[in-house]
Amino acid sequence: MKVLVAVKWVVDANVKVGVKSDGTGIDIANVKMSINPFDEIAVEEAVRLKEAGLATEIIAVSAGVMQVQETLRTALAIGADRAILIESNEILQPLAVAKLLKALVDKEQPQLVILGKQSIDDDSNQTGQMLAAIANLPQATFASKITIADGEATVVREVDGGAETLSLKLPAVVTTDLRLNEPRYVTLPNIMKAKKKPLETVTPDDFGVDVTPRLRTLKVAEPPARSAGVKVADVKVLVEKLKTEAKVI
Repeated sequence: MKVLVAVKWVVDANVKVGVKSDGTGIDIANVKMSINPFDEIAVEEAVRLKEAGLATEIIAVSAGVMQVQETLRTALAIGADRAILIESNEILQPLAVAKLLKALVDKEQPQLVILGKQSIDDDSNQTGQMLAAIANLPQATFASKITIADGEATVVREVDGGAETLSLKLPAVVTTDLRLNEPRYVTLPNIMKAKKKPLETVTPDDFGVDVTPRLRTLKVAEPPARSAGVKVADVKVLVEKLKTEAKVI
């Protein structure tokens, strides 16, 4: 079984970002970038499937500027077999990424496509669903457990107030949630091995995909500062303030 895993290059989760002075977007100049945490979970799950003898090849794919190779090398160090970079200097929105992944699905013919449920930069949570729609593939989002057997994927997915179990005929698209697994620590030997693994570079034009942005950002602003809290002497005063000032009881 061939597995295609999509990964994204995002600002590191531990970095505090700020808004550009002109309000056109987030300032990411000279900040640490890393693999999107949900996509790291997706790569880890693919590697576990291979270790269990269910997957034969793992292909990591990402789209963006040349520096995105760093993310792909991380995926290779975790255990992917080869990587594909779709190089583009455009701002790639979810629909454009879905179309590029659809082109790769047509070319590579994977039996399973795994993506993170969302990226931590724009939090769109759209690419996996869009890919499944335009590729006409069954999908399971927010996966917390994946089992592969007899040409089917059984996926336990997180829903409001509980879990839902779906059975999908392969090929299929699955997006990962936090509770699916705990990604392994990438060791130095595996980082060195990743440098020797194949990394192919293509462009959207190679697939005939138009990635021109269809949405325009009007303004980006930081959330308003929260007012300081108030200390109270005891529960009696707290209840009184909740009644008279906050008016919540």
